[in-house]
Amino acid sequence: MEKFETKIAVLLRDDLAVWQRLNVTAFLVSGIGTAHPEVIGEPYEDAEGTTYLREFRQPVMVFEGGKEILAEARAKALARGLDVAVFTSDMFATGNDTDNRAAVKAVPGADLDLVGIAVYGARNAVDKALKGATKHP
Repeated sequence: MEKFETKIAVLLRDDLAVWQRLNVTAFLVSGIGTAHPEVIGEPYEDAEGTTYLREFRQPVMVFEGGKEILAEARAKALARGLDVAVFTSDMFATGNDTDNRAAVKAVPGADLDLVGIAVYGARNAVDKALKGATKHP
């Protein structure tokens, strides 16, 4: 198995419903793929020649933790210069990207009610930023 120098990690709040965990994860990782096209592999193709969309070329690690762990991880990740995507509880009540961005912009970073973050960068730095979180079961 290839060992990557970078890491894609998602940290979810541990009190989310299953549908929320899946929804938040999908939203968060889309930010990494658009900001870092190098993490996207080549298109897939089956034996019949049908082609499929390109996907991440490396695993996405999913973790969970309490509200405090998310706030600490966000702060550590930003302090280490890592790229961070956020999803706040307010975003569950919106229905579009414009309202999502407005919900985040209305709150100072340290006060965001985070339900999930995605972090991308050097593997060691991501591990240090997520210290205290546990792997999602």
